[in-house]
Amino acid sequence: MKTRAITGFFFIAVLIAVVLFGPYAFIPFFTLVGVYSVYEFYEMVQSGQTKPLWAIGIFSALLGLCLLSLVLLDMLATENLLWIFAFAFVLYIAALFRKTVSVIHDIAYTLFGLLYVAIPFGLFICLGFVSGTYDPYIPLGFLILLWTNDTGAYLAGKSFGRRKLFERISPNKTWEGFIGGLVLAVAVSLNLARYFDSLVSWQWLTMAIIIGSFGTLGDLVESMLKRNTGVKDSGKLLPGHGGLLDRFDGLLMAAPLVYLFLKFFVF
Repeated sequence: MKTRAITGFFFIAVLIAVVLFGPYAFIPFFTLVGVYSVYEFYEMVQSGQTKPLWAIGIFSALLGLCLLSLVLLDMLATENLLWIFAFAFVLYIAALFRKTVSVIHDIAYTLFGLLYVAIPFGLFICLGFVSGTYDPYIPLGFLILLWTNDTGAYLAGKSFGRRKLFERISPNKTWEGFIGGLVLAVAVSLNLARYFDSLVSWQWLTMAIIIGSFGTLGDLVESMLKRNTGVKDSGKLLPGHGGLLDRFDGLLMAAPLVYLFLKFFVF
């Protein structure tokens, strides 16, 4: 428990510092986090029957996030992002030379890693630029709401948890925990506008509802994936916490939806 607390404290401190230090710290850091998370995904799903083309997948994630970064920094035209689709053809051609048990599974899991992990991290990076220029308080507010939802869910579940949310997938999650996480995230969101004026109260509140609802579902989806692959944690990078995917599972589903909300209804 002590190791978990120390790791969590320093991890949160690093994330806050990276976001506040500006785009040239924020973008490279979360690009590397996204790419490493793709690597964790491929390691997790690899088995005797399934062997993702991890080198192509990881390089595609790195290239895609780097191209996105250059577009966000106005160093590259948006249409250059289309080059990433060329790697789908590289993947198909490389698969022709494989002699594994199920090549189609290999291709499918390789592409799924990009869809499930790389694209959500790309959209989280986009949150920093959704207003047109880099604004650290939107991604920072997102992370704060994600953390408060997790904290509220843990405390409420530990204290009042009775009714299982998805016992088949995650036996420890309860409806009381889900509601507790959502309530705490909503409470914090109502105060964020006082300190972060990037958004007004109703916009932070909507973000909290999206994160509280779909962040929990993202956690459940990763639990389902781990249960299906027979692993306890996505990795061992963070002592007491597991891997990066274990820490950012809620982001994978919440970040794309928050980005769409802000893009279509706010900016």
